[in-house]
Amino acid sequence: MAQWTSAVGAAQLARLLNSQQDRPAGPGTRRPPAYRALADGIRLLVLEGRVPVAARLPAERELALSLSVSRTTVAAAYEALRAEGFLESRRGAGSWTAVPAGNPLPARGLEPLPPEALGSVIDLGCAALPAPEPWLTRAVQGALEELPPYAHTHGDYPAGLPALRSMIADRYTARGIPTMPEQIMVTTGAMGAIDAICHLFGGRGERIAVESPSYANILQLMREAGARLVPVAMAEGLTGWDMDRWRQVLRDAAPRIAYIVADFHNPTGALADDDQRRRLVDAARSAGTVLVADETMSELWLDEGVEMPRPVCGFDPAGSTVITVGSASKAFWAGMRIGWVRAAPDIIRSLVAARAYADLGTPVVEQLAVNWLFSTGGWEQAVDIRRGQARENRDALVAAVRRELPTWEFEVPRGGLTLWVRAGGLSGSRIAEAGERVGVRVPSGPRFGVDGAFEGYVRLPFTVGGAVAEEAAARLAAAARVVESGGTGGGEVPRTFVA
Repeated sequence: MAQWTSAVGAAQLARLLNSQQDRPAGPGTRRPPAYRALADGIRLLVLEGRVPVAARLPAERELALSLSVSRTTVAAAYEALRAEGFLESRRGAGSWTAVPAGNPLPARGLEPLPPEALGSVIDLGCAALPAPEPWLTRAVQGALEELPPYAHTHGDYPAGLPALRSMIADRYTARGIPTMPEQIMVTTGAMGAIDAICHLFGGRGERIAVESPSYANILQLMREAGARLVPVAMAEGLTGWDMDRWRQVLRDAAPRIAYIVADFHNPTGALADDDQRRRLVDAARSAGTVLVADETMSELWLDEGVEMPRPVCGFDPAGSTVITVGSASKAFWAGMRIGWVRAAPDIIRSLVAARAYADLGTPVVEQLAVNWLFSTGGWEQAVDIRRGQARENRDALVAAVRRELPTWEFEVPRGGLTLWVRAGGLSGSRIAEAGERVGVRVPSGPRFGVDGAFEGYVRLPFTVGGAVAEEAAARLAAAARVVESGGTGGGEVPRTFVA
């Protein structure tokens, strides 16, 4: 019986491998043999999760043709991977990827490190900050005071608690977009919201247009749902969207869904202006595309004088074209797994009906906690704390990276939680691998693209500040030196660092 559970084609693997462009070797630097470079490239794809474990690799002859190398080179690379524990083979069943015994399985998303690892590793993988106390504690205490009446019910509210739905609707109305509670569904985080939307509108094989780059976990969610991702390049710098490209994609590909982050885009930090939002809504309406607007970063402006554009749903107030997704996770705390959807009432009814086969509803206590924050003014004060934390961390991280890595290029966003960095001509994947070994965890650019794009980038979130930001930049510089020298990054164990 075959041990592989999926397969990667020769053309696809060749695209992923060809995306791994390192800077040219300097004088005196020896390039590895071709088979060794190929084995290292496949191993790196497995470690990053971009080629799954237990994925059947192409036959030697097929991959050799796709890469324009000899079959002997591919055979030697496969043999090296088998010797290192990254490949298993069986006559008649082919070869499939593996991880050596004792190695953790690679993740395909950006999950947080276990708390026990935080003493020796600086985690720049997740764009999430600690809770803004004392507001978390106060919100939970307020929720517990409101809980007794709900404890006498079955506790399942597929559309969300009526009080919270009304509160969220009122908040949209206060922003100038009249909204009824019937247009709101409360979800388990923004991920739960987008998962429900994809299952309702984006069946297996459906096209979904996405910004390029885009949020890695959402891209993986869509891949797992069987979607065909259609990337649309962002405009240069932090200027938002390239509307000519968007119009062309919506016209020619006719995607069923388009997923966008208009407010301090993850990962670039770009902010789309009013005109771009209006034109994109018009183009989506003309193409019959459902526009999913993720506004989880919308309240995280960090600089004084930032004028926030009108929400995307403000150009489609009835919610027939634009479905808006919001969340407490970025603006308040990632552990508060409360999200919501704003859409036309008929779409909300369909989402609620489909939920019976998923998670039934969102935890009541957390909903009551968010409702307490909204109703008491605690939300605004907590988010103000969050902005201050993110601003200080951003400024410290920017200064540290500029000092330690002067060849790395980036623009400083005026809001959000992420810095999108061109890594001085180095491979972001190799920096991520070397970083794990020197004690800093950073996601590489290809996690935010489609089919190996953005190999020369890394994403740095504003999650650490002060001395920790300085140490993180120093460790990134050490990882960059490892990559430049062609080393493996082994050897020195990072010292424990307490934030």
